Amino acid sequence: MQTRTVFFISDGTGITAETFGNAVLAQFEMKPRHVRLPFTDTVDKAHQAVRHINHTAELEGVRPIVFTTLANMDVLEVIETGCKGMLLDMFGTFVRPLEIELAVKSNHRIGRFSDVSKSKEYNARIAAIDFSLAHDDGQSNRDLQGADVILVGVSRSGKTPTSLYLAMQHGLKAANYPLIPEDFDRRQLPPALMPHRKKIFGLTIQPERLSEIRNERRPDSRYASLENCRHEVSEAEAMMRRAGIRWLSTTTKSIEEIATTILQELRPERLTY
Repeated sequence: MQTRTVFFISDGTGITAETFGNAVLAQFEMKPRHVRLPFTDTVDKAHQAVRHINHTAELEGVRPIVFTTLANMDVLEVIETGCKGMLLDMFGTFVRPLEIELAVKSNHRIGRFSDVSKSKEYNARIAAIDFSLAHDDGQSNRDLQGADVILVGVSRSGKTPTSLYLAMQHGLKAANYPLIPEDFDRRQLPPALMPHRKKIFGLTIQPERLSEIRNERRPDSRYASLENCRHEVSEAEAMMRRAGIRWLSTTTKSIEEIATTILQELRPERLTY
């Protein structure tokens, strides 16, 4: 498999450049070596980046791939004129043609939140993260009416990482509850959740995969045994069907795929990136 050094250069965090770059590189059978150069916001830092790129090119004998999201034109010019890598400038490729088409200048802001102290979206996202942490793993029943979504499923089916991703990426207040033997004995969802059924989304998982995950945490325990995992998954899925809630299997899905499916079902208007 081909190995190549890939630089991600930005005058902000570089998250946009890296997210876009990784999505493009995923189309190719290669193993990139990532070099992140965030906060490249001065000409001096740009010259340092150029030296780093060119040194890498000399050592490896091939051009590094360079993804940039640089709003500062002086900084970008240094990279464009001095860099010996294959340069993929996202602003030049996408933003400037749109400026011409729309006859409007972009704000060329650095990063997703140009001033976090004034960003309602950013503050809402922090509040969503706080909410999701407070309501992780059934820790609290308070203020469930304020939840955007409530995830249910057996232990280790992906509820916590999905909740945090929904909060961090989409600003959703996500609570999550584990389904436990007492719930299976009652054959119904936890009582605290019943008034909020429209917000509930279920996660399930193949018992074999669940057993593998649980054995990493508590090896050779009944909790991790395949027999117990089969029983819990079967009971949880039966409960979800009886309750009439929507659910999906997380076995082969990424967190991003799970979150997008949940949003399409429950809050399609929040599908922003």
